[in-house]
Amino acid sequence: MSGQLQAHFAVIYKKYDKKGIKTMKKKFKLEDLDCANCAAKMEEAIKKLDGVNDATVSFLAQKLTIEADDARFDEIMKNVQSTIAKVEPDCRLVM
Repeated sequence: MSGQLQAHFAVIYKKYDKKGIKTMKKKFKLEDLDCANCAAKMEEAIKKLDGVNDATVSFLAQKLTIEADDARFDEIMKNVQSTIAKVEPDCRLVM
């Protein structure tokens, strides 16, 4: 695979929510997510973040799928990374 870049996230779609706010849904790889209970806690905490419409953390697939405000996506992802670190300090979001 020399010379090829591998993306660690995928843009699933962009759409407008019920309030007319443009949202983006992306899927990210998680590394060192060691427990299903931590994945559930992470998912619950991420869903509560301002600007997040929906989030799913899959322990088996080691993936985070998030739908959030497109205009603030980078800011929201910084908050997501902080939340992940609080719940599972060894876990890393690959961006």
